[in-house]
Amino acid sequence: MKIISAEFVVSAVKAANYPAGGLPEVALAGRSNVGKSSLLNKIVNRKSLARTSNTPGRTRQINFFLVNGLFYLVDLPGYGYARVPAHEREKWGKMIDDYLKKRKNLKGILLLIDSRHLPAAQDIQMYDWIKSNGIPVAVAVTKADKLSRSKLLRSLETIRAGLPLVPGDLMIPFSAETGQGREDLLKIIGRWVAG
Repeated sequence: MKIISAEFVVSAVKAANYPAGGLPEVALAGRSNVGKSSLLNKIVNRKSLARTSNTPGRTRQINFFLVNGLFYLVDLPGYGYARVPAHEREKWGKMIDDYLKKRKNLKGILLLIDSRHLPAAQDIQMYDWIKSNGIPVAVAVTKADKLSRSKLLRSLETIRAGLPLVPGDLMIPFSAETGQGREDLLKIIGRWVAG
């Protein structure tokens, strides 16, 4: 898939504010600071379409980005960030839950896991939820450039076992710095949005 255009459309906290129409959507889910915005920017080849930050918990709404006029990439708020008040985390949780459960346009989810860390309980819970609801999922293992080749291979094995993935489940090492994994993720997204 070749990316020709990408634009921010809307930030939403409830279904009434989601984009109208039936265009397919691919959501990006993961812990705060896992690199969702960086992955989105690299996928669409734009440096700062989605705002990146060193401060976890910056994405506080569901952000919709229209790609090629054909589908949306949907940046969900990160989960697992402790410095956000509990009531705020609960609000985000409900917002994400409502989107994932009720959005008919959702065709697949990229679940991002940091290559330098074990899958957290929330990662495992999210992966289980996605699988049990029959939504196509691919695990994007981010920040792959931060590890040596041998450490990355060990990390991939640990993540595969920790989630746990089964044969046929998709896992792609990804680097927003080098572009590693971008083409593989574009192929996956292309299959999902084509139906």
